Amino acid sequence: MKLYVLDTDIAGFLQSGHPKVLDRINSLPSDVSIVTTIITFGEDLSGWMPACRRATDGKLRAQAYSRLYRGIQFYRQMNCLPFDDPASIVFDDLRSQKLRIGTNDLSIAAIVLSVHGVLVMRNIKDFERVPDLVLEDWTK
Repeated sequence: MKLYVLDTDIAGFLQSGHPKVLDRINSLPSDVSIVTTIITFGEDLSGWMPACRRATDGKLRAQAYSRLYRGIQFYRQMNCLPFDDPASIVFDDLRSQKLRIGTNDLSIAAIVLSVHGVLVMRNIKDFERVPDLVLEDWTK
């Protein structure tokens, strides 16, 4: 069984109904799994909450909380892979290689490598630095 792990950008595109992402998902065989990571959920949540707090009027606040609600509903339906002991071992190994990649992206890569998955992302430039990480961009 093939395991596709959605990065934050792709999870956002899926939530907003990006046509190419939806077409790719609909074309997949039934024996594949599509998941995301707790890191991706955390990145989204850390963006949604400040938007809710910064809303300057009732309409903007309603829009921000509506986005938060839709996002939580999305993640309730998704399987989110944890940053667990196997991922932490891969993370430490990758970090020792001094790769030029952000900590959250490195964490996502470590999770994907630890489960032998395929990372579905848009920012190939960063993730291609990670050895043995299998990548696909569903936005093209």
